Amino acid sequence: MTSPGPGAAAVDRAREPRVIVALDFADAHSTLALCRRLSPHLCRLKIGQELFTTAGPALVEQLVRSGFAVFLDLKFHDIPNTVTQACKSAAALGVWMVDVHASGGREMMEAAREGIGSAVERPLLVAVTILTSLDAAALRHIGIDATPEEAAARLARLALASRLDGVVCSPLEAQRLRRECGPQFLLVTPGIRPSEDGRDDQKRVATPRAALDSGASYLVIGRPITRATDPVAALRAIHEEIAGAPASSSSVLKGRV
Repeated sequence: MTSPGPGAAAVDRAREPRVIVALDFADAHSTLALCRRLSPHLCRLKIGQELFTTAGPALVEQLVRSGFAVFLDLKFHDIPNTVTQACKSAAALGVWMVDVHASGGREMMEAAREGIGSAVERPLLVAVTILTSLDAAALRHIGIDATPEEAAARLARLALASRLDGVVCSPLEAQRLRRECGPQFLLVTPGIRPSEDGRDDQKRVATPRAALDSGASYLVIGRPITRATDPVAALRAIHEEIAGAPASSSSVLKGRV
């Protein structure tokens, strides 16, 4: 990263892990048991609200020291000053990526940019557009009279104007956002399910290969890896699927627990 804003995210993603493993555990012990089996060369890690609430900053720092790139997924959404300070604290942990809610508005997102600083090694900053658990009916219930794709596009353009590095979006919106926001704008896509997998509680999903073909930069994948009988084999199978290799992963993915 050489300068603030979307250009700071210009990296050779073909040579780095594209999979972010969502560590959706309730305690540090279970998390570390899995992470000891994983490699920073194969994946990045995501720590969300449940795990951070129970394990706190100490676990984040431990995983960073172990060489993992950590996406701190706390989805900050508050008044600008509070978000500035929260992002400053997150950056001090040495994480690779931090996120906020784009619906917090431009002033809040610009405050988040200020909070993470302008150093070369600052974290990437992305904004959550529309959660992948929401569909058009759910949006109407909260007063948003737009399709998920339209709402996500509007928020992504706002994040780009606020000089963020990218957004978190459904893989179903990736193609449009890649076209509208340019090649360097990061698209982090949850709702990824390997070919043989189910949807769980996600409504807007895609396979790893389809998401990347649509323009996704990184794939957030949780249960298909963390609940697999052999998480490392499941992760490698996903890499094979991404590469378009023969589907040798079927038995692994069907063996989830």
